[in-house]
Amino acid sequence: MSYRITLVPGDGTGPELTDAMRRVLEATGVPITWEVQEAGADVMEKYGTPLPDHVLESIRRNKVAIKGPITTPVGSGFRSVNVAIRKILDLYANVRPARTIPGVRSRYDNVDLVVVRENTEGLYAGIEHDVIPDEAAESIKIITRRGTERIVRFAFEYARKNSRRKVTTVHKANIMKLTDGLFLRVAEQVAAGYPDIEFEDRIVDNMCMQLVQRPEEYEVLVMANLYGDVLSDLASGLVGGLGVSPGANVGAEIAVFEPVHGSAPKYAGKNKVNPTATILSGALMLRHLGEIEAAERVERAVAAVIGEGKHVTYDLKPRRDDPTAVGTREMAEAIVSRVVG
Repeated sequence: MSYRITLVPGDGTGPELTDAMRRVLEATGVPITWEVQEAGADVMEKYGTPLPDHVLESIRRNKVAIKGPITTPVGSGFRSVNVAIRKILDLYANVRPARTIPGVRSRYDNVDLVVVRENTEGLYAGIEHDVIPDEAAESIKIITRRGTERIVRFAFEYARKNSRRKVTTVHKANIMKLTDGLFLRVAEQVAAGYPDIEFEDRIVDNMCMQLVQRPEEYEVLVMANLYGDVLSDLASGLVGGLGVSPGANVGAEIAVFEPVHGSAPKYAGKNKVNPTATILSGALMLRHLGEIEAAERVERAVAAVIGEGKHVTYDLKPRRDDPTAVGTREMAEAIVSRVVG
């Protein structure tokens, strides 16, 4: 059986990162047919939109996709393609693991947690308008029982499937008593159906402090959209940064995998950026497909190459100006050698 998977290279450094991921996954021997689709700023002139309909049709048809980073303009221009894909395809669960990799510079050596972020509601629902043009604007936060129930249930099912012992829900119900209050109440109700998994809640600002002080106490964190965006970056910082942080967006039938970091357009085409996050996103995709042994080989190969410290990009060296640093392609080839060896 060959898996047919939509591949969206993205823009900026996206094409070279997804090329590295593609070579590593092909080295596992898992049969994959790639259906390449272009999206992002580079296709605006051709299609009049950064997210053409045929890209979405491809993802719907194949049910599984992996994409490189796509540039989002700040303050003006089109809205995030990443957010649009999640909303249009109802990919309600954003999953971002943060796990210590020996050899990656970090202040911690025992982090192994997963941020589960609700993808479709909250302040990222995109319901905003000018109250007084150029003077005041308003954004509306949406929290529903349905949206909360399914994301919290997803977190508990993820915990069971991956032998996690505890789920923590993150909120600001002490201040936003209606929206976050609903989120917390529904989370408590869902948790009652999982007596085998410990449940607790944390206020979001306190959660930030807790993660910095003792991240080893947490396993699966579940929260609304904006909190998840912030805390997933914080969690990435605990393990060395966005360059080693994979991600997944999962719905009832469709899943799209992507690195957490941005497109870094200033490095585009320079064979310089770290491919770890994109390659590990590929490993998450293999797990989703049920190819567990192949996923574990990829993860072990990445850890071995980083741990050895020879064939790694500049950001993984003790000094960023280390002349022995290799490029994106060379690091990917070192990982390929470990996968097949």
